[in-house]
Amino acid sequence: PEGWARLAPDLAVEVVSPNDVMYELDDKVTEYRKVGVPLIWIVNPRARTVHVYRPNGPIIVLSEGDELSGEDVLPGFVCPVAAIFPPRPAPADAPAQ
Repeated sequence: PEGWARLAPDLAVEVVSPNDVMYELDDKVTEYRKVGVPLIWIVNPRARTVHVYRPNGPIIVLSEGDELSGEDVLPGFVCPVAAIFPPRPAPADAPAQ
């Protein structure tokens, strides 16, 4: 059928773009939670963080030293947060390699 699926995904992932407005992302998270999405990741490339939302749980903010887990939604999935972002550029005064 045409249109949107009438079921909630097990995982929702939003990547923050430079044009995103925070209240719009908050609205999306609210909608995901309202329909029962059990795991939501908001990936912020600029801050190099991932916000993890679960039903009735605290929001967890992961940084580059942490691991992102699929928990019971994606059993066995574990990924260093640093691995999902491009390498940081070398400082301008660093010697070339």
